[in-house]
Amino acid sequence: MSRTLKSWMMVSPLAAVLLVFLILPIVMIVTVSFWQATEWSIIPAFIFENYEFLFGSPVTYKVFANTFKYAAITWAFTLGIGFTVAYFLAFHVRSLTWQIALFLLCTIPFWTSNIIRMISWIPFLGRNGIANSALMSWGVVDEPLDWLLFSDFAVILAFVHLYTLFMVVPIFNTMMRIDRSLIEAARDAGASGAQILWYVIVPLTKPGIMIGTIFVLTLVMGDFITVRFMSGSQSANVGRLISNDIALLQYPSAAATAVILLITVLLVIAILLRFVDIRKEL
Repeated sequence: MSRTLKSWMMVSPLAAVLLVFLILPIVMIVTVSFWQATEWSIIPAFIFENYEFLFGSPVTYKVFANTFKYAAITWAFTLGIGFTVAYFLAFHVRSLTWQIALFLLCTIPFWTSNIIRMISWIPFLGRNGIANSALMSWGVVDEPLDWLLFSDFAVILAFVHLYTLFMVVPIFNTMMRIDRSLIEAARDAGASGAQILWYVIVPLTKPGIMIGTIFVLTLVMGDFITVRFMSGSQSANVGRLISNDIALLQYPSAAATAVILLITVLLVIAILLRFVDIRKEL
């Protein structure tokens, strides 16, 4: 048996899985996005009606802008928290046992369902919830704060809570690979702690930051249930737009929106990959 045939036989199972569970569903979504939907039926036809309506509606641009806003703010907070946690675990915790223990401690909240963790914020942030009760008992506010729940603040807070670990893991993994002799050399050369952080650690951590960024942006831009519950259905993102179309049985319109979202996410990832080669981390 030739080496080429052996290679094809080795990759064929994975190729079959990708074909059935990735390529074919995407092809089906793209195909359905060109179909026509009426109040009673879906007509297989090659038309651009769904895309014309999508790009011709000002609601689409507002929803996409809202999606980018959620993604950008969530990314900023998860990056700050994730980098800090990963830096502490990698450079300040000397014992491998403690590193593993503290890392597992960070993962404990993720052992439960995303929906349960997200909904748990509702009684905490509610008008009569723990947060408002504590603030009033401490004399910080005279009356409950309405913007703590069913607002953009609640949506961002839930996103950060749900997806911070996806930033911690790749950054921590990258930091653990940094040669400690480089840090010692920089310190011997007279570099301060801030200079070592900015000129040595951050550049060497870029692949991990980029992987975490891709995870967080992809998850936030595709999420819809968090926005629905934490905003009290007062706000929307692209995921909510798709969910609403599906609820109304407008599958072609939902498929068209999904195609545009997929293209947008792929463009964002392509731009991010221009800045750093993450293949070294994969």
